[in-house]
Amino acid sequence: MAGTQRVYRARINSTSSLKKIFRAMELIAASRIGKARQAAHASEPYTSALTRAVSAVATHVGASVQHPLLSERHDTDGVAVLVLTADRGMAGAYNASVLREAERLMATLRAEGKTIDLCVVGRRGIGYFDFRGAAMAETWQGQSDEPTPELAGELAKTMLDRFLAPAGENGVGEIHVVYTHFRSMVSQTPRVIRMLPLEVVEGVVESHELFPLYEFEPNAHRVLDALLPRYIRARLWDCLLQTAASELAARQRAMHTATENAEDLIRTYTRLANQARQAEITQEISEIVSGADALAGPRE
Repeated sequence: MAGTQRVYRARINSTSSLKKIFRAMELIAASRIGKARQAAHASEPYTSALTRAVSAVATHVGASVQHPLLSERHDTDGVAVLVLTADRGMAGAYNASVLREAERLMATLRAEGKTIDLCVVGRRGIGYFDFRGAAMAETWQGQSDEPTPELAGELAKTMLDRFLAPAGENGVGEIHVVYTHFRSMVSQTPRVIRMLPLEVVEGVVESHELFPLYEFEPNAHRVLDALLPRYIRARLWDCLLQTAASELAARQRAMHTATENAEDLIRTYTRLANQARQAEITQEISEIVSGADALAGPRE
């Protein structure tokens, strides 16, 4: 019985230590989620306005201007897939959800006969694909929950260079991004967007709305040269911010649940330890009574 008590007391101590860690991680995530949410929401108006500008220019020039970022490539079957994951775990099913969405996308692309160039952001995604022996063309890590504009610029440049490169120099015909969209503190949804060739999927103007007439200086092609890279960078920056907010929200929720589970385990182990102590006391009393009766001898 004494050994059983020691086992339960050791489990209570270890669970209490884990509870402190979970609680600390929950508080850290809670202290940072506000800033991450604000950054994600603040980027939306700029991205929406830039998307609207791209829509206006693309609609106005129509087929009169052939720009490489607006045109389908048929000289290569390469496809770049950019997966945004977290650098750390302890975030529930956050990483598993986005990796499952990436695997689904890559299976679909392979079924279409595409060759995949995998690019991964975040240590969890890098470790996942490395463990499975998947070749990764580019990797980034260290800024998943606090991305910087420099990272967005580097991602945009890398993706643009790969899309504009000739087929013989590892050029790709499509670029897809897999990330997690932040909807609320309790809802984060994995998403897949085709970044290139350009698909304007946000801020699309209603069909009955008329565009004003534009004159492009020096010409429409030069305007698109300046506008489209900014659009790609803004979209990737928005994806990074959405991913960071989703990671922190998922971690806060997961650590809150883990803290509550640790408290339940502590209560359970405490009850079992008390039961074991009660059984030990009862056994000791029974042994004392039995010994006293034996010493008293037989009664006449």
